[in-house]
Amino acid sequence: MSQEAALAPEPAGRTLERFLQALRAVDVRVSPAEAIDAHRAAAEVGYADRGLLKDALCVTLAKTAEETGRFDACFDTFFTRAEFAGTPPAGTPSPAGDPDASLADMLLAGDQAGLAQAMERAAARAGAESIQLNTQRALMSRRILDGMGLRQLEATIGALRADGGERDEALAERLGLARAALFEEAGRFVDRQARLYASETGRRLREQILSAEKLTAIEPHDIRAMETLVRKMARRLATRYARKRHKAKKGKLDVRRTLRRNIGHDGVPFELVWKTKTLHKPKIVVICDVSRSVAAAARFLLLFLHCLNEVVERLDAFAFSDRLVRVNDLLDEETVDDAIPLILARVGLRPTDYGHALEDFMAAHGDRLDRRTTVIILGDGRSNYADPRLDLMRRVSEGSRAVVWLNPEPETYWNQGDSKMADYSRFCHVAKTCNTLKQLERIIEDVLRAYLPR
Repeated sequence: MSQEAALAPEPAGRTLERFLQALRAVDVRVSPAEAIDAHRAAAEVGYADRGLLKDALCVTLAKTAEETGRFDACFDTFFTRAEFAGTPPAGTPSPAGDPDASLADMLLAGDQAGLAQAMERAAARAGAESIQLNTQRALMSRRILDGMGLRQLEATIGALRADGGERDEALAERLGLARAALFEEAGRFVDRQARLYASETGRRLREQILSAEKLTAIEPHDIRAMETLVRKMARRLATRYARKRHKAKKGKLDVRRTLRRNIGHDGVPFELVWKTKTLHKPKIVVICDVSRSVAAAARFLLLFLHCLNEVVERLDAFAFSDRLVRVNDLLDEETVDDAIPLILARVGLRPTDYGHALEDFMAAHGDRLDRRTTVIILGDGRSNYADPRLDLMRRVSEGSRAVVWLNPEPETYWNQGDSKMADYSRFCHVAKTCNTLKQLERIIEDVLRAYLPR
């Protein structure tokens, strides 16, 4: 059997369904409507020409360049059969009276196509497409081999060796070698199934763990994975909220526009026009404490919001330790990976002074606050016993649409030591503990949702 594609010996529709399942496993979204289109495309072009089938399905299912790359890799893995490429050539006779002549005959005769098809059928019965973890590989291999008739084959080998004849001993030796090779082929087959169905499961499990990990306790070797996850979360929110900026007020007729639209019909209202409401994109101001205790969380908040540019009308970012500076220039001119270290070098890792930071903020940005601006403050509220300037915090609250305070510390710490969170929280619309990516995503989504009409 060649290493080129060979469709499984099962109904073509079932093969395509398993392929769609593999695509979903590698994070290519396939809706029910797209699945129907894929079946129609496959029926139109047929399965004989692998390249034509691949192009037809790719046009139907892959929506982005990133998905196209994942589609290509998944298609090649799914439809390429490398198993049994090294099976011995045909011509060896079958043992007489073999109770499992089918498997033994295929092994001894080197029937590559028959062995591959038997393995495909056994894998379908064993549920190979349900494999989720790499630790399931050995068990799945054994189930597939049992489905092919391994136990009967082993009984045949034992019976031949028990007879003790020279010819029987030779056949038993031949079948023993073929059995060992069969295990290797099954291992390669299950490895391919794991690449198709389980490779993304491990990644998703890792993402779930990282999304619940404390931002202040991220290990250095996890930083890159966390940044990838932040971008993915932000892209998901951007897709969800980057919608049309008008929403019809259903049930409220716009009489003036309806009459104007129907002048050509002598005023008879054939075409109705409903009143609409403009959905304004949010204006967000971010004030990040980048002192030593909060710098790690600030890094991910700035990255998260920077990835939401398409659903934010204006993002003004400020960072402070003892003094506050505007950092939009760094976020606009540098990549986020380069900007964050520069921000930390400019004002980070110093003793915190919230009162001084609020003074700097009101002087630089206080006159730009309006009822469409949401102010997001990330910090622990610890000002080293300096004046917290609650009067300025009140002005920020009164001049903006909402103030959202994200504190990496648990609420039980908010009234201990030099913490002024109990005082600051009186001027916040939302004040919550936020020390994981999952919490951060939920809170940012609440901010975006607040700009949609009720």
